[in-house]
Parts: sequence; structure tokens; C-alpha cells
Amino acid sequence: MTKKIERILIANRGEIAVRIIRTCKEHGIGTVAVYSEPDKTAPHVLQADQSVHIGEAASSASYLVQDKIIDAAKKTGADAIHPGYGFLSENASFAERCSKEGIIFIGPSPEAISLMGDKTAARELMSKANVPFPPGTKKEFKDVEKAKAVAEEIGYPVLIKAAAGGGGKGMRIVYKREDFEPSVRGAKSEAKNAFGDDRVYIEKYLEEPRHVEFQIMADTHGNIIHLYDRECSVQRRHQKVIEEAPCAILTPELRASMAEAAIAAARACNYIGAGTIEFLVDKKLNYYFLEMNTRLQVEHPVTELITGRDLVKLQIDVAEGRELPVTQDDIKKSGHAIECRIYAEDPTDNFLPSTGLLEKHRIPSGPGIRVDAGVEEGQHVTINYDPMISKLCVHAPSRDEAISRMLRALDEYEIAGCRTTIPFCEFTLRHKSFRDADYDTHFVQNHFTDSDIGGAEVDGSVLALSAVLLRYSENSKDSSRQVVSSDGATETNWWKNRR
Repeated sequence: MTKKIERILIANRGEIAVRIIRTCKEHGIGTVAVYSEPDKTAPHVLQADQSVHIGEAASSASYLVQDKIIDAAKKTGADAIHPGYGFLSENASFAERCSKEGIIFIGPSPEAISLMGDKTAARELMSKANVPFPPGTKKEFKDVEKAKAVAEEIGYPVLIKAAAGGGGKGMRIVYKREDFEPSVRGAKSEAKNAFGDDRVYIEKYLEEPRHVEFQIMADTHGNIIHLYDRECSVQRRHQKVIEEAPCAILTPELRASMAEAAIAAARACNYIGAGTIEFLVDKKLNYYFLEMNTRLQVEHPVTELITGRDLVKLQIDVAEGRELPVTQDDIKKSGHAIECRIYAEDPTDNFLPSTGLLEKHRIPSGPGIRVDAGVEEGQHVTINYDPMISKLCVHAPSRDEAISRMLRALDEYEIAGCRTTIPFCEFTLRHKSFRDADYDTHFVQNHFTDSDIGGAEVDGSVLALSAVLLRYSENSKDSSRQVVSSDGATETNWWKNRR
């Protein structure tokens, strides 16, 4: 039975809320934005058909309050809620609450969210489905001595990981036996603080691992397809910064095997909607199940670019109870896509947030370029949420051409007011290891230092002078972007030092 969705409330903010609104507008679906106090003039609020204020800045007082989200949906007559990613997107109780309230949750069932959100339960399920995963304990351990024996058996280094974890929290790498017990205590304590759950398990730590994931889509009629793979190995603090599709090292045979495993994983948990099966691939091209993300991914645009498919529209089709409008044979990949996450972070200071007023935000354009932005010039990047400014994506016929196009786009991108990850992205795309597709999740640790992009802070008086000169140059009849420095040299695109 199908039900046409007339109005969707987006239970999110920033670029993903804008992204969802765009698809809705293209297909005649009404949209409702929710917003906290700092977001009252944010792009997603201004672009939606309706908007509802849901609280103060803290997400615990706004975007994470289920009662406020549900109440906003009822007041505006929204018959569906799209959670985006983050916030309530992988909250099983919220998905169940929507169902009880008669509101369509655009995502998987509460049961699938719960099952795949528990890392140990997911490992047990993948074992039954014959999906490979790293050697270790299938579930959480309670006896430290027995766990130590497992570690000895599979060999150091090993990973201690939180069963309810994510984002690198509750995780410890153990290289030798004497560090095992202190690492267990540390992981359990961190997991308890982060997730309210101190269960941990062990798996073999893969050296030189690559993070490769498969996008899947499943409907309520038993159809499951994959939309190929993405490489997400360039990370800081276990969080992705640069992604590309497809993965450059997969052979056709390995890609087919991993795709089959991804579909088997989705089928094992009776999955519905968009999801991602994440794998680790070792230097011998053995692959292992890592986890399943039961939502749309941040990096979904690169998949859309190589397949020509709108993943949000497919999510809505599935939520309406329709069969997927495409079969596996319809899904073809074309060319290569790269995404750079443009964060308001200082890569010369351990990628710490660099929030503030976005004084200048001029995005690149041209063939094969897509920018999903959640903040505009003249607005603040606040400390309250993820400091992402935008996702810059490019598509080209080949990987080499995509790298060149991305470097051109990064060079065009003009930002003032916040330090950003643009210089780091430029450094990475020029690095031989990246260009040769010979990199892993330790790229930052192995190849990047502050000095690679110059880490000196710009003096405040220089910034003030720069702002004055920038405004003058914009108002000047002379369109030249050249400024004479104090030593008489001519500098072009001088504001880019502010990135």
C-alpha cells in the first residue's frame, strides 16, 4: 500500500536540511524547517515553505527534543519527517515515536536501527550472514583475562571498541599485553560517559587500513540494490574530511564481492531505505565489515554524481511504500567524484574549530562542480553545532581529471572570517600518496604537519586592514584583485591567507 507524502518536516539543520528541501521542491512536496535560536535566519529556514522555532542553541534543548519535533510536525500538518544525519537520525525510539504518532519516518525501522547501532549485535548478525569481519570477540566481554587470551590469540595490535560507540569514542589501540587492562578501563570509562553504556569488545587492529563503504537502498517489497562504493580514508579524529567515488583500488571482482556482502548485510536485518555498509580493506585487499550507518551519509553527493540518482528522492519513494523505480541493472557508474568537507577548523592547530562571522563566502562554479552549503556570507558559524560550512564536490570523466578540477575549485573558493580546511584539502590532493591512490586512514598522521600549509596566525591589525582593503577593492571600479604589500611586492588573491 502506498501513501503520497504531501509535506515533510526536516528534523535537522545546515546543508543537509537545504539538500532535502531542494529535492522536495523539485517534486512538489511541501517542506517544514525547524530551527533553534541561532539558526533563525539560516538558509534552511529561509528556503522552507514553513518554519517552527524549537528552542535555544543547545541541541539538547532543540534539535534533539523529540516532543518539540513531533509537535512541530503536527502543528504544520507534516505527514513525514526526514531526520537527515546526526541528531535523531539513528534514534530508534524517535523512529518508533513517529510511527505511533502516525507520521512517516523517512528511514529504516526502529528494529533495524537498534540492531545495527549495537556493534556487538551487528557483528553477531554479520557472522550469521557470512559477511567477513575482523577477528576478535563476537560480542562484549566481561572477563578481562579471557579477553586478554583472545588478544594473544589474534595477535597485537588489537582494538578495544565500545559496543554502542561511534566517532572514535570508547576506542583504544593496544600494542602490547601490559597495556591491555589499562586500555580496557579507559575505553569503558569513555564509553560510559559518551553513550551511557560501558560494554566493549575486541577486534584485530588492521594496519594500513582503508575505509571503503557501499551505498545501499532497500524497499518494502524485498528489493535491495547497491549504488557502488566510496573511499573515505582521509580522516582526522576518526571523522572523514575527503571522500571519493568509486574507490580507486577495487578490482571488478573485489567490488562485486563487497557489493554482494553489503546487500547480504542489509537483507540480514530486514533493512528499508538508504543505508551504508562500511568496510575496512587491508593492504592485501582483504575486506572486513566495520559497521552499518542506518541513514543518509554526509558524503552521499559523490554517489549521486557517479550514478546520476537522487538518493533523497529514492528515500521518499521507499517511505511512500513504492517499489524502487530502478533495478540493479539500471545502476551504472560514470566517471569519478570527490568531496571535500569545508569545515571552519584550523588544520594548523589540530583541526580545532575556528568559528565566527563568515565575512566572505564566494563559492566556486563551473562544469562538474556542486556545493552544498548550510551557511551564507554574513552569518555566523557557531560553536553550538558541527563547524561544517559546506561540502564541495566535483565530478569528472577520470580520477586525475577530478583531482585537477577539485584543485581548481578549491583555488576559487573564497572564505574570510574563519580558518578552514581548504589548505589541508589542497595539500592532500597534491600529495603523491593521494594522487597515486596509495593512502589509508592514517594519512593525516603519516603525511601531514602544521608546517605543510604554514601555521602562523595572522596579526589582528593585519586582519582589520585586510577587511578594509577587501571592502575597498569590492567597491572599486578596478576589478583587479591585486594588492601591493608593504615590501612593494604584488600579491594576488591575498585574502586566501585568511582561510
